[in-house]
Amino acid sequence: MTAASFPCGMLIPILYASTVCEMVTSMELWPGAWTLLLLLFLLLLFLLPILWFCSPSAKYFFKMAFYNGWILFLAVLAIPVCAVRGRNVENMKILRLMMLHIKYLYGIRVEVRGAHHFPPSQPYVVVSNHQSSLDLLGMMEVLPGRCVPIAKRELLWAGSAGLACWLAGVIFIDRKRTGDAISVMSEVAQTLLTQDVRVWVFPEGTRNHNGSMLPFKRGAFHLAVQAQVPIVPIVMSSYQDFYCKKERRFTSGQCQVRVLPPVPTEGLTPDDVPALADRVRHSMLTVFREISTDGRGGGDYLKKPGGVGEARL
Repeated sequence: MTAASFPCGMLIPILYASTVCEMVTSMELWPGAWTLLLLLFLLLLFLLPILWFCSPSAKYFFKMAFYNGWILFLAVLAIPVCAVRGRNVENMKILRLMMLHIKYLYGIRVEVRGAHHFPPSQPYVVVSNHQSSLDLLGMMEVLPGRCVPIAKRELLWAGSAGLACWLAGVIFIDRKRTGDAISVMSEVAQTLLTQDVRVWVFPEGTRNHNGSMLPFKRGAFHLAVQAQVPIVPIVMSSYQDFYCKKERRFTSGQCQVRVLPPVPTEGLTPDDVPALADRVRHSMLTVFREISTDGRGGGDYLKKPGGVGEARL
């Protein structure tokens, strides 16, 4: 029988039956796919507790992943609240309030000493050692009013966290372009004086995981001298007793945050900056070794003496 002579009335039932068969076949495949996904999910649930209790490295990665993910989630919650004011340093209070609980999730006790050293009613520059992203816990614990960090520009593109930081008035600097960084610092100096703002700077310039302090860059000290405002050094004790990136170790522990007496800059000139940076770093390093070996957070390995090093641009 040729196609031309094939009755049209028989063609329709055959096409309908073919379509039904395809639908049945498709429906039969779906339960298999869902079963596979369910098995994979159950396997993951079974493996996670085993990895958590048997592998410190896996626990480290789980904790760091949750830490970063939780901060991004909190930023999503903070953005609409901060957006009411627009870009405003007062929004930093919102971010601080939303992050204060994180230390409890990780069993980290933060002890603050010397908070009375903060000048009560004037601009100043805070300089602090920089060990890891966990510095946020100590920073939020002691962050004074109308104080914003100076951060690398890459943070601005860190999703919800970057937008939340921008709304909170965080100052972003492109460290690869020295001319732009100097220009921004000059603007910051004017902002310090005209808007009663304090800034928080990590003068090491990058995170330092080796349990000491890197040589200080001088930008923060040039800023303080240009604005003729005091420098308030803050030292966070070593995290080595509970956190070590190299060893993939992250447990509970205690960190001490020490606020040192302000260092005046009145009358100083740019020529005095190198000596000023060295002096501040030396005092901070001395305190760092002290609070990191007194049983309140740190590591006994820090008892070994080390050089102060030279400040750098």
